[in-house]
Amino acid sequence: MPPAHTGAPVIPGASTPSFPTPEPHEPRSPGYRRMSLALFAAGLATFALLYSTQALLPAISTGFGVTAGQASWTVSAATGALALFVLPLSALSERFGRTRMMTWSMVTAVAVGLLVPFAPNLQWLVALRAVQGAAIAGIPASAMAYLAEEVRPKALVGAIGLFVAGNSIGGMSGRIVTGWAAQAWGWRGGLLAVGLMSLVCAVAFLVLLPPARFFRPASLNPRAVGRTVAGHLRDPLLLRLYGIGALFMTVFGAVYTVIGYRLAEEFSLGQGVIGSVFLVYLVGTASSAAAGQLVARTGRRGALYLAVTTTAAGLLLSLSDTLGAILAGLVLITAGFFAGHAVASSSVSRTAKTGRAQASALYQSAYYLGSSAGGTLGALAYHAAGWGATVALALLAVLGVVTITLYGSHAARAERRGTHLAAVAR
Repeated sequence: MPPAHTGAPVIPGASTPSFPTPEPHEPRSPGYRRMSLALFAAGLATFALLYSTQALLPAISTGFGVTAGQASWTVSAATGALALFVLPLSALSERFGRTRMMTWSMVTAVAVGLLVPFAPNLQWLVALRAVQGAAIAGIPASAMAYLAEEVRPKALVGAIGLFVAGNSIGGMSGRIVTGWAAQAWGWRGGLLAVGLMSLVCAVAFLVLLPPARFFRPASLNPRAVGRTVAGHLRDPLLLRLYGIGALFMTVFGAVYTVIGYRLAEEFSLGQGVIGSVFLVYLVGTASSAAAGQLVARTGRRGALYLAVTTTAAGLLLSLSDTLGAILAGLVLITAGFFAGHAVASSSVSRTAKTGRAQASALYQSAYYLGSSAGGTLGALAYHAAGWGATVALALLAVLGVVTITLYGSHAARAERRGTHLAAVAR
């Protein structure tokens, strides 16, 4: 391709100026540090917003005079909308660019977050939260692809790890900030506090994020995307992984949507203390980081069995009437959930041979649909029959994970026998 005309005279025989080809970002480079900090801020802001009402559900129930099941829609609407929009937004990012998609998603989510505290009734609050969840979907839909394009392959795991850490810390800090702010200024003050915190993170994201240098726009081809998605949905192993992710998140969504009600009603804990319970998330950060070593020692299915056993033990322990045992149960539930989620989500990219972005988007859709279902059903169960009913629902989901994993083990053995018989026949 000839060089672009700059207006300067071309001198025959003179060498054409060459411009250095950009190199992917690598650790310790200024661009890598800026990008990592920008995406950490994005993960922190968006996931603080996504779960901002979860620690406040008892206060929202009291404020609007509604049941736990009705208030839980302020969480389920956001996670459900994220689940529905993550796949189409991932396709749009292929056409319009990762940075543009992330920027518009961030700006929209934060703007709605500053409106949420002023919702006049529950219906408006749920509607605004649904819009917020749809906007947030553009961040995970684009961030992983942006990192894969802009970072040197050997540094990719570290860059993604920092983004995921932002997600985890954002989800935790959003609940803590809203809890303590609500104790001082009411639940609307709690939501406003997390909105302002996310605004600061959004400004940092916009200032720090380096421009994309390797993105190449692709034409939108709905038929091609549809064929890719249909292929993934026909893959038995991917379907099992989607089911495992959804069921694990059903457990997590049910437990953490309802636990605030139990702590407030049975132990008379304030909003700040209830919000601080989400520090347990740090256990999950550690267990997800250790999942790789666990898989290396026990295999993927062995790691899943250990994760569900840990989760089930935590659920049973949480049935105790003592606060210490309940908190210990939450530790086990959180450790088991994050380990299982890490194993299932990492297996998706390894299993999908083509269309990995769509395969990951489908996993995220299943994951957040599980969160939405778990939050709503868990709250309804608690309202109908107390914490024991919520635990029963969660244990049913755990049993589903065990069933899927056992079926996968059986299918793998049958496939190995078939391969062996075919080799013998030849």
